Amino acid sequence: MYQLLTDSACDLPRQTLEEANVAFVSFHFNVEGQDLTDDMGGSYELKDFFEKIKRGVMPSTSAINVGEYVDFFTPYAKAGTPVAYIAFSSGLSSSFEAATEAKAMVLEQYPDAQIELVDTLAASAGEGRMVLEAIRLQKEGKSLAELVAWFEENRLRLQEWFTVDALDYLYHGGRVSRTSAALGTLLNIKPIMDVDPGGHLRVEAKVRARKRSLMVLGDKILAALPADPQQPVLIAAAGDYAAANEVRDHILSQAPDANVTVGDIGLTIASHTGFGCVAAFVMGAEKRQ
Repeated sequence: MYQLLTDSACDLPRQTLEEANVAFVSFHFNVEGQDLTDDMGGSYELKDFFEKIKRGVMPSTSAINVGEYVDFFTPYAKAGTPVAYIAFSSGLSSSFEAATEAKAMVLEQYPDAQIELVDTLAASAGEGRMVLEAIRLQKEGKSLAELVAWFEENRLRLQEWFTVDALDYLYHGGRVSRTSAALGTLLNIKPIMDVDPGGHLRVEAKVRARKRSLMVLGDKILAALPADPQQPVLIAAAGDYAAANEVRDHILSQAPDANVTVGDIGLTIASHTGFGCVAAFVMGAEKRQ
């Protein structure tokens, strides 16, 4: 049997990973001059973090480095345990490149090791949604090769939609210009964003008013849901659970049997979105373009 691995940007509950025996490696963040590890709530309270970013504190993050990946992969290689690392999008972080370099280094010492790196081309609970698929495939008895082949064929079917309440963090992260951020704030513009086929965040539309942006997220999920009406639908929030519940309720008003779960956007992703980001994830029938 192979071991499933992921990282702390997957924004699943830590308990979910533990129950499925999925190990994770941590990103890092700095808030108010303090260097910390994103261990998925093990040592830092999300509530405290959300209160800080709600006040406008601007954290920074750093990717998982090559040495950390070497340390992460080596025990499995040494034990002869094949692994599948379900990774954060290569289009949003240098971490996947570091994992690739680390794999090569580990294979130099353990040439018979099996280390499969799966670029989800996804972010936040979108990556988490892909981890859930990996768990499902493993439980169904799929081989490591079959799991990797499934991801190659199906990962772009993931539909991932985001909106933010304020544009400051997108400007700070270089996602929008200063002019766009200022004008958008003045006009109460809320961006609707998704992730392109290369795994990069992009603005897909702009709408007026917060409530309208939340309804658009719900509509996007409803449009994709018929591909598998009973599948897990993940909604993630950076502190604003009332807004996330509005998206959930909108979905359930038209698809009352939908399997919708509301969770958290974790420390790493929320550092770049700010307080109030809401995201929604579902597997669609068609690959995103």
